[in-house]
Amino acid sequence: MLITVSGPAGSGKSTLAAGLADALAYEHVSGGDIFRSLADERGYSLVEFNKLAEEDDQIDRDLDRRLRTTAEERDDLVLESRLAGWMAGEHADLRVWLDAPFEARVERIADREDEPVDQLRESERTRAESEAQRYQEYYDIDIEDRSIYDLVVNTARWDAETTMELVLAAAESYDAAGDEGQFPIDGIRYEF
Repeated sequence: MLITVSGPAGSGKSTLAAGLADALAYEHVSGGDIFRSLADERGYSLVEFNKLAEEDDQIDRDLDRRLRTTAEERDDLVLESRLAGWMAGEHADLRVWLDAPFEARVERIADREDEPVDQLRESERTRAESEAQRYQEYYDIDIEDRSIYDLVVNTARWDAETTMELVLAAAESYDAAGDEGQFPIDGIRYEF
């Protein structure tokens, strides 16, 4: 089974994807890890590579190509990135989108990076707008379109453990023989 975990920065993607992979004994591949390996391959620090990515669309395209290739070649995988659900295409069995209100996500990022919330608020807003514009320009993807996801979870409502239980229940009850176009749990799309 291929499970994708997507969502904006600070939504809990990495925490959920790692925990889900452990619980299911699946491999976990992170778009962030792929990005870091691309930076290493080209001899850049992460900061330098991020700056370069703003001006060189080939960096995003290389990252996304690796995500697609990974989805095509592997089973028993949790693939995590902002666009994992889109990049995995028909190879994904269960697509999960995590989200939380902007302020909650900024507070999480501030805690994780030990930065002041006020300092991060504008940079995160700018980052999200820039990414949305690039996704639209590169792939005609509206990042706000949740229609491809089987499960959408607002992680501000539940802690990481409960979010994990929700997604794990969806994965464990997945029916691969379900009708085309149906959602995995009783044919109903759940948004939490």
